[in-house]
Amino acid sequence: MTFTYKPRIIDEEIDEYLEMIGAILIEGPKWCGKTTTAEQHSKSSIKLQDTDQSENYLRWAKLQPSVLLEGEKPRLIDEWQMAPILWDAVRNSVDELHEDGLYILTGSTSIDEVEVMHTGTGRIHRVVMRTMSLFESGESNGKIPILDLFENPNMNIDGISSDLTIKDLIFSACRGGWPESLNKNSEKAQLFVAKSYVKNICEINVSSFDDVKRDPQKVRNILRSYSRNISTLASNSTILADINSEFQNISKNTYYKYINALKRLFVIEDVQSWSPNIRSKSSIRSTPKKEFSDPSIAVASLGLSPKILMEDLNTFGFIFETLCIRDLRVYTSKKWGEISYYRDRTGLEADCVIHLENGDYALIEFKLGSDEIEKGAKNLLKLKNLLKEKNFKEPKFLAVITGGKFAYTTKDNVKVIPIGCLR
Repeated sequence: MTFTYKPRIIDEEIDEYLEMIGAILIEGPKWCGKTTTAEQHSKSSIKLQDTDQSENYLRWAKLQPSVLLEGEKPRLIDEWQMAPILWDAVRNSVDELHEDGLYILTGSTSIDEVEVMHTGTGRIHRVVMRTMSLFESGESNGKIPILDLFENPNMNIDGISSDLTIKDLIFSACRGGWPESLNKNSEKAQLFVAKSYVKNICEINVSSFDDVKRDPQKVRNILRSYSRNISTLASNSTILADINSEFQNISKNTYYKYINALKRLFVIEDVQSWSPNIRSKSSIRSTPKKEFSDPSIAVASLGLSPKILMEDLNTFGFIFETLCIRDLRVYTSKKWGEISYYRDRTGLEADCVIHLENGDYALIEFKLGSDEIEKGAKNLLKLKNLLKEKNFKEPKFLAVITGGKFAYTTKDNVKVIPIGCLR
């Protein structure tokens, strides 16, 4: 089979950053396509995981790391964290050469700043790459760009339709946005990729990235409980109690160490709360919303399948929210989009608050079916009115993202957008 590169939204960002700074670091989950994408922008490369050369590369990293930086620029250094000294070597090279676009680093674990001498500020810019959105995988038609709504909140979306059915969305969530899955010829093979990812995380990656031995069964149990609480505000103590009652006893200290490891591997990517001072602090829910970097992680961890989820749309509703958050993170990254949520103890909520670098923001609800759209829209309008009463900057737009077919604008100017139309 001939390999054909599927363009990613992050491609444009990479080109822009290479014109503005000496080096960039592309980090994100394993198997999300970092190396393949970086290769489209580099003119030479070394891959520290190359089994034929790895030992030699690591030896040079200890003796004279600058040797590994020799080559046509931009030079790709893949999985740089295997030799942390290369971080400082790249920083020094950028200082000496005084040029932009010299190096592209990739890594599947977040940086542990204890292992480097300098943060790289002003020399190395970090970019998070995620699994493929529905638009990147060719499933969303992309007729409604989310960033365009920030520029033109009154954009006419009425009548734009999605080609994706609920069945399609369920399969996409189970398969996940792993590029390798799209190269498989059968649905069974496509679904296998996410299962294999979770198995590797539990048995290999969670211990190999920092050489700390961790129990694979404990990792599995944590992932299962996290998955059972996906897209909820369950506290860590609740999840820990769930693990200890359903699976095996894990101490609080062990639990937090494992959670930290999963975050460093970009497996867990929680959504933080947005806490504008519109009510007393005691009324704001500040617990992070439990999320994974890809919805398929929850599906695989729980042993679910498209058939099971077709018969349990309630569970899929929570997984659907994870899918939407992943896609919105991808679609807004160019403008440094930050995703949060709002919920207080009175029940007022917004499933998602998108903040852009210029201070603009939007309030969004996720509703799988049409029967919940009106409720979601009313929530958003109540929150908007409260913000207005308190003299807060108003949101650029309100939107309910659905698993339905048609896009439209309600009489109260709330955008109803199928996820299959977004990009």
